[in-house]
Amino acid sequence: MNLEPKKRISAEALKVWKISGAILVTVGWSLAATAIFIIHIFDWPVWISAALIIFGIFELLLLVFILPSLKWKRWRYEVREEEIELQRGIFIQTRTLIPMIRVQHVDTVQGPLLRRYRLASVIINTAATAHEIPALEESEAEELRTFISNLARVADEDV
Repeated sequence: MNLEPKKRISAEALKVWKISGAILVTVGWSLAATAIFIIHIFDWPVWISAALIIFGIFELLLLVFILPSLKWKRWRYEVREEEIELQRGIFIQTRTLIPMIRVQHVDTVQGPLLRRYRLASVIINTAATAHEIPALEESEAEELRTFISNLARVADEDV
């Protein structure tokens, strides 16, 4: 049995995922506040408002404090000469092997939050799908993109 991949994504990814979670929670709370306002106007049962508030607190704990930490602890990757291995998943762990010969092209992607923390994601495209290594340091992502594309080129020449 192969050992699990050794490389971790940047610790700064935690901040980005927590901020993303906070944005989602803010949207959810806005919708809940609107619903509570409507419930109050139409004089509907109070327990519905209480349930929305409890759900909002649970959503905050889950999306901002619990899931980002678990996601970061589980995410690992490793690039070898013949393959790329990805390991991710909080409740269900998924390990993916991408043969280097299947890699068509490699991209780096940065959204506003990733750019703020000088992070980038590496997207590995095959004929069937795309695989992402999220939130690496900018320089590491750029080196990894170049490294994978060079290995993929060598694999193509061997065919």
